[in-house]
Parts: sequence; structure tokens; C-alpha cells
Amino acid sequence: MIELTSKQLRRAANLQDKIESLQKELSRLLGGSAKVASGSPASSPAPKKRTMSASARKKIAAAQKARWAKVKAGKK
Repeated sequence: MIELTSKQLRRAANLQDKIESLQKELSRLLGGSAKVASGSPASSPAPKKRTMSASARKKIAAAQKARWAKVKAGKK
């Protein structure tokens, strides 16, 4: 992890705020058509959850049971 001083963290937070305000202003000027590339979760939609089919779950469960059976067989 990056080691930053409190002064550096404060400056980074201030810069982030400034970037966000400038992006909002640009969006207003362009009529909302500008894409805002912010890292904040509030500005971007939540990622779609992936679903798994029943057959895929069964295959994964069978493979896991086979792995555990192999481990348990090796202990006897």
C-alpha cells in the first residue's frame, strides 16, 4: 500500500473534489452528455450480478465433491 502523509492525503482529497466539481460543470455545459469517469460508486451504476445456471452449479458441486473425496482418500 502507498504510504502517504496526512498532508498528501488532504491534498489528494482536495484534488479529487476539484476534479468532481469540474466534471459536473462540464456535464452541465454539454447538456449532460459528457461521461463522468469518477471512481465514486454513486456516480457509476452498480455492476450486474452474474447468474449461474443450475447445470453449471451441479458441475461445480460435483467437481468439489470429487476433490474432497480425493483428499479424504489420501488420509486413510
